[in-house]
Amino acid sequence: MNSIPCLTIEDVAALDGILSEFLKKAESELTVVIDRGGNVISQYGDMLAMDVTTIAALAAGSFAATKELARRIGQVEFNALYHQGNGNHIFMNSFDDYTIMITVFGRRSPGGLVRFSCGGAAQRLALPPRLLTNKYQGL
Repeated sequence: MNSIPCLTIEDVAALDGILSEFLKKAESELTVVIDRGGNVISQYGDMLAMDVTTIAALAAGSFAATKELARRIGQVEFNALYHQGNGNHIFMNSFDDYTIMITVFGRRSPGGLVRFSCGGAAQRLALPPRLLTNKYQGL
């Protein structure tokens, strides 16, 4: 079983800064970075309105199920999933082999803006090699 990476105070501050900037640009409410097992690595935004742990677990499961759908049509994986609701929406994107970014947003945020903003944030969020080494080689 994989464990979440050990983050320093500096790592957390850097992640918070990236996620805060992303939420402003994307005009979104909440963003969560998780590993493929559904473990929360970082979160930023309005966490009181939603159960972040459950959202993380369900998002990881959704990516796992969708990976099989992709395989059935000759793809390795779909790297982005979008679920549209009546009021709130969720956009999830995988920006490397280990990490998924979940964004919750409402009517005031265009889906295209969220998706576009996720691209830049994902590049900046790529976990440093030292964290990936610790995480996936058994801390």
